[in-house]
Amino acid sequence: MTYELILALIGFALVSSVTPGPNNLMLMASGANFGLVRTVPHMLGISLGHGFMTFLIGLGLAEVFQAVPALRIATMAVCTVYLLYLAWRIAHAAAPGEGAAGARPFTFLQAAAFQWVNPKAIYMGITAQTYYAPEGGGALGAAMVAGIFSLVNLPSVGIWAWGGTQVRRWLSGGRRLVVFNWTMAGLLVLSLVPILRSLG
Repeated sequence: MTYELILALIGFALVSSVTPGPNNLMLMASGANFGLVRTVPHMLGISLGHGFMTFLIGLGLAEVFQAVPALRIATMAVCTVYLLYLAWRIAHAAAPGEGAAGARPFTFLQAAAFQWVNPKAIYMGITAQTYYAPEGGGALGAAMVAGIFSLVNLPSVGIWAWGGTQVRRWLSGGRRLVVFNWTMAGLLVLSLVPILRSLG
């Protein structure tokens, strides 16, 4: 893997990881509702889970999506339904510290599994392996792309979780929290629009 290719991959990973999307919006809401420490497993699940998915894509999963277009449609349908459910959960989250029944941040495994129904994460993985994997690199090349992506992704998504903690005290007022959570839920739903347009 050449130096230029590594720099290009780092740039792509940074831009795609730090820009708004389902993962980052959920992390911001989690940081605001549960604090940074309780959100760390969510952050690690995103970075390592996405890295693992990116690695599998590099081993040939991308070709499966291209060979079976119906699978892509079905995947996007599942993604949409699940993200709408998560948006509903965010909109109805309890105030920080209230500890409503059933209210808890994502676990590591939940966040890792979520990458498989996150449209942005799937496209990020496909793009990374398609354009930045070294030619003829095989499993090692796929692993290098996935590893670099995870290393860049973790601090990028961490910014969003930290940002949520910065507004945590301000959100102690009930009405402010309601507005924040409904705004995050609305943005999460809006993040689906570009993906759904691509299916048309």
